[in-house]
Amino acid sequence: MSPTPRALERLLQEFTKLPGIGPKTAERLVYYLLKQPKSELEAMAASLAQVKDEVLTCTSCFRFTDQNPCPICTDSRRDKTLLCVVAESQNIPVLEKTNAFHGLYHVLGGVVSPLNGVTPDKLKIKELEARLKAGGVKEVILALNPDLDGETTALYLAKIIKPLNIKVTRLARGLPVGADLEYADEVTLENAITGRREV
Repeated sequence: MSPTPRALERLLQEFTKLPGIGPKTAERLVYYLLKQPKSELEAMAASLAQVKDEVLTCTSCFRFTDQNPCPICTDSRRDKTLLCVVAESQNIPVLEKTNAFHGLYHVLGGVVSPLNGVTPDKLKIKELEARLKAGGVKEVILALNPDLDGETTALYLAKIIKPLNIKVTRLARGLPVGADLEYADEVTLENAITGRREV
């Protein structure tokens, strides 16, 4: 018989399903939560339920939003000839904080990663193609992490986009190889955006 209560064991298992959370971190988080007042845990549970009910996916750019289409896609001041392609929705706020990019976005929903079973058909690549074929976009900026999967995805996208006579650029190498966009500082990201180069 396990010395850990069943409810605690189940919660530990749920926490280890989160990215970057191993058994030890899950344990720390769960034991921290146990020390909190019940009202705080209820507020957290309500927020978790609420986020699933209220957060939508923009049908234009595929980012998480609370209105569809999202405020970026409907902003008339944005440059609609520039399209920045990112892997995940959480990359957008990081880029927006730099105030260096004023175009539109397209969220792929991941990167091509054959080892993890992520093939191009599992990403929003066909939607990107349709968006580009609709016209108006003159430059696509590939703002993908400079790791193996990011590079693979960038090369794959460049092959698709170049025949459409659209300029394809990458973020400049202000980002260290293996770094995640969401952890980069704003100055590094601003330099990477303004110093982008053609693929």
